[in-house]
Amino acid sequence: MSNSAESTSTRPLRVAIVGAGPAGVYAADILTKSNEVKGGDVEVSIDLFEAYPAPYGLIRYGVAPDHPRIKGIVNALHKVLDRGDIRFLGNVTYGRDLTLHDFRAFYDAVIFSTGAIKDADLDIPGIGLEGSFGGADFVSWYDGHPDVPRDWPLEATEVAVIGNGNVALDVARMLVKHADELLVTEIPDNVYRALKDSPVTDVHVFGRRGPAQVKFTPLELRELSHAKDVDIVLYPEDFEFDEASDEAIRSNNQIRTMVNTLTNWLVEEHAEAEEPSSRRLHLHFLHSPVEIHDDAANPGKVTGIKFERMQLDGTGNVKGTGEFLDYPVQAVYRAIGYHGSPLDELEYDARRGIVPNEGGRVLDAEGKPVPGIYATGWIKRGPVGLIGHTKGDALETIGCLLEDRLTLPPAQNPDPQAIIDLLQERGIQYTTWEGWIKLDAHELALGAEWSAAEPANGIERERIKVVPREDMIEISRG
Repeated sequence: MSNSAESTSTRPLRVAIVGAGPAGVYAADILTKSNEVKGGDVEVSIDLFEAYPAPYGLIRYGVAPDHPRIKGIVNALHKVLDRGDIRFLGNVTYGRDLTLHDFRAFYDAVIFSTGAIKDADLDIPGIGLEGSFGGADFVSWYDGHPDVPRDWPLEATEVAVIGNGNVALDVARMLVKHADELLVTEIPDNVYRALKDSPVTDVHVFGRRGPAQVKFTPLELRELSHAKDVDIVLYPEDFEFDEASDEAIRSNNQIRTMVNTLTNWLVEEHAEAEEPSSRRLHLHFLHSPVEIHDDAANPGKVTGIKFERMQLDGTGNVKGTGEFLDYPVQAVYRAIGYHGSPLDELEYDARRGIVPNEGGRVLDAEGKPVPGIYATGWIKRGPVGLIGHTKGDALETIGCLLEDRLTLPPAQNPDPQAIIDLLQERGIQYTTWEGWIKLDAHELALGAEWSAAEPANGIERERIKVVPREDMIEISRG
């Protein structure tokens, strides 16, 4: 038996998970429920670290607040962390507050589940003009991320959103929806006020391929039609279907549902409305962005965007037609995907935005597994798939960790109190699960107070999200 096996045979296996979003929580939950742990072969002690004072990661800071299904996911994550067998340590940033050396000193294994929070690049002329934004940055703003500015320049009347995934639809919906409809969500007050004053009239969503190739889900599509005083506008010339499209519609229920919904909207074109709505959401297909431009009257500022018209090639992919179209807009949001960020002291695949790994085992520069270091979620596989897919990631990663448990490099100081002592010694104002319960109650109370103060509105605000990091810390640490 190896030295590491002897060192952990008389104590719990100490595991740190860096990132308390769904991927990190799922990994912790799967580890605690594994056959090896339930059968008594191994005992575990898990600390879940988070850079923000509150848990839930992408669920709190990466999803539009008007998604009803998110509440169910939050409830499920809450149940896992509320059991008491996983310790949450928030407001601790990897690479700044704690290094890989620190983690190795206090833990036998470290799992990175840091996700992906940056926008994927769109390399076209004019992308750096004033009024050109990343969709992920906008999402962080309207979700009250503590590390982004409180203000957002909502000055455009006509806006382009580039992308055909769920994030693109979230961005478009939040831009075009009337702010009062969002009061029933946890939207922060500064976000509500800014959206309330937005002069927007038209939001255009552009995708490169056809209606049968979109990446959003039927739920996202249906939510578009729920916005009040917003017309959905489609264009007959965009409804092109090739052989691959027809096959996808025949064989895939989800694609068939979305195409049927879109074609029904195209036929109806909201003809039943007596008066046109004050805002319009345009859905465009077969448009590939070429250039964002300014003009002589507004140098350095977005005044329009040029696209090449595309056509399907028979396989579901597209090719250019040589026809170019210009749209007058004053803001452009790119929502073509997320990209992971490098982590200190670990290898990084810049093209894919991931930490190189095999089945969750993190690899070094020579492609060999780094003992005791693992990855799960988007930092492991890239920012694709829905939240539920991270469960499969976590299952694979935890399986590798348990296979390796007898050869893990042992922690020098596995006492659970030791990491707390280090955080206190460094003056890090870490938050705890008990602190989150306080912050959660505080946000709920803010919503109740607003509702009581505005009874004439007839709106029940469930909660109001606290935005400033310092306020979150103060409330949590109480």
